[in-house]
Amino acid sequence: MDNKTYGYARVSSRDQNLARQLDALSEFGVPKEAIFSDKASGKNFDRPAYQSLISTLHAGDVVVVKSIDRLGRNYDEILEEWRCITKRLECAIVVLDMPLLDTRASHRDLTGAFIADVVLQLLSYVAQVERDNIKQRQAEGIAAAQARGVRFGRPPKKRPRCYPETKRSFLSGSITKREAAGRLHVSVTTFEKWMREDQLESKLVAS
Repeated sequence: MDNKTYGYARVSSRDQNLARQLDALSEFGVPKEAIFSDKASGKNFDRPAYQSLISTLHAGDVVVVKSIDRLGRNYDEILEEWRCITKRLECAIVVLDMPLLDTRASHRDLTGAFIADVVLQLLSYVAQVERDNIKQRQAEGIAAAQARGVRFGRPPKKRPRCYPETKRSFLSGSITKREAAGRLHVSVTTFEKWMREDQLESKLVAS
């Protein structure tokens, strides 16, 4: 069986573009039909295209990626997946942005293999640190925005004009909670939420 060369590309979200990676893989000589691509987080390897690639590989095949962080961003899992491809599946990996990470037999000697292992561990560590930093910056940004009064998620449902009257009818016992929600054309949960907000606002005003 002839050895084959496959490419793998990944971006984290659907609005990001794979073009640069696909161009680099094509320029290396990877056939278009042999390129697998995912639009998914690099936190783990549970990605459909990546799993399809792994199930396609045979001993002697070559996997090409543009950079190590396209493979993943979890330090331990990158190292484990690298060993899976190179040792268990007996395939080679080429990282285009880092020529030292080329495990093809024609590029390896003992010193080269040692250097590649060191570089792999360093780059895998950097990839995870960058992912952690991104998550921290996102959390800090969200916290800062919330402190400024920015709300995330769906905008709150506006209360209809008949809400005060409906609320009074419910509190007086004239109608049930379900009937009140029906008059307001909202769920019982929403009506209860509005009631809790009113109570909280009353407490704040009183204090």
